[in-house]
Amino acid sequence: MSQKPQELLRRHFSEISLLSSTQAALEWDERTGLPRAAASFRADQITYLSGLVHAKRTAACVGEWLDELADEVQNEKGEGISPLAAAYRCWRKDYDRDTKLPQKLVEALAKATTLGQSAWSEARPKNDFASFFPHLNEIIRLRKEEASLLRRDDQSLYDVMLDQYEEDARATSIASTFEELKGPLVALVQQLDASKSPPTGSLLQQEYNVDEQRELSHWIAEKIGFDFERGRLDTTDHPFCTTLGPNDHRILTRYIDDHFSSGFFGTLHEAGHGLYEQGLPTDWFGAPPGQYASLGVHESQSRLWENMVGRSRSFWRWAYPFVQKSFPKQLKIEAEEEFYRDLNRVSKSLIRVDADEATYNLHVMIRFELEQGIFDDSIRAQDLPTAWNERYHDYLGIVPPNDADGVLQDVHWSAGLFGYFPTYTLGNIYAAQLFATADKELGGLEGQFACGEFSPLLKWLRERVHSHGRQWKPRDLITMATGVPISSRPLIEYLTTKLVEVYRL
Repeated sequence: MSQKPQELLRRHFSEISLLSSTQAALEWDERTGLPRAAASFRADQITYLSGLVHAKRTAACVGEWLDELADEVQNEKGEGISPLAAAYRCWRKDYDRDTKLPQKLVEALAKATTLGQSAWSEARPKNDFASFFPHLNEIIRLRKEEASLLRRDDQSLYDVMLDQYEEDARATSIASTFEELKGPLVALVQQLDASKSPPTGSLLQQEYNVDEQRELSHWIAEKIGFDFERGRLDTTDHPFCTTLGPNDHRILTRYIDDHFSSGFFGTLHEAGHGLYEQGLPTDWFGAPPGQYASLGVHESQSRLWENMVGRSRSFWRWAYPFVQKSFPKQLKIEAEEEFYRDLNRVSKSLIRVDADEATYNLHVMIRFELEQGIFDDSIRAQDLPTAWNERYHDYLGIVPPNDADGVLQDVHWSAGLFGYFPTYTLGNIYAAQLFATADKELGGLEGQFACGEFSPLLKWLRERVHSHGRQWKPRDLITMATGVPISSRPLIEYLTTKLVEVYRL
């Protein structure tokens, strides 16, 4: 008896997931201690696997099976959309996209970005943009070639980049959303500047033993629900999360001995990503119903746990005694309130990943504008350091003293991830809306956090977001989860309410 097209497709994409997860394992290894001299051969390995994956994703049989599956999906009965129908929609879109890309281009991008990340890792500590520039320039050239092949009549080249991470996203729509946020955020920062008793940040400006930080990071990741039977926590230059299999989720953070927030909140952030990955349907691993909805949705999970949970007053009523015992010299028993206020201190800083909640989105807006300029040719790659510094002056009133703290601070461009940055702010917007809804429906999260109880929120997110995988487009998923259209208002209200109280205005 011949197999149905859905069975053939699921088996085919299961095989692809084996190759993709092997590639992800090599990339994880690259970011956690690959010998410097091994970078070139690692690039060859990843290039080869990328070519194999692309060949299987664009095989003629996939198109034939999709044509057969279309009839089966069309004849489905019942309300709503089934996992199979959702899988078909995503498989069809991905296939139509992938078949437009020559394998040589896919392999060239894989090699260029692997070498680019290695070059970035060497260039940033040395403050050496010049050594990184040839790699960046080549990656941009290849991404533009890719975008030209994929572009539809209603898209800009940059829209193509955005669509890879946030389905149906448009630069014009994102620019409008950012403009709505910018005014209230700037006004809020100005309001906080007028405080007569702002947090000093002094409790964070001490030395915190890295080994103790590492133990706390494992502790807090487990407390909020990250399953260490299905994952692990490691150290890297730039924190990230990756999935190597349905029960193999890796989160990575970094520790700085005089910056407690970097390791602790980096862990909460990446654990949020890991919780999402661990909540996806394992029986659909490698297929759309078992994949994340978008990077914006993914970021909503990390920012929700990092900020709305981890920087809340009730969280620290519970967590402070544990942290204080680890650092009794730095933190006095009676300093809980001061520590909480210091953790929510707003300051105009240079580094995006260390930015406070009020200014974070301004960092994203800068990168969004620069990426648009790159893809509409109004900014040349060699001019990025200057353009970067000018925008930091305009948006935050500060100028990086060097490229290491400026244009070289993020790994994203070395990995070819143009269009990725805007999803961070979209994630903040989604997170605030999800959190507000969960708080209302669960009868108040503050009381639960104060008792160290996080499972009700995680269960709610599992049901409303995680379990749906990629079945819905991101905006539809968030609207369904919260019952209201997407709006930046919950984010503005959340930030204003908390920070005005923290600053005692």
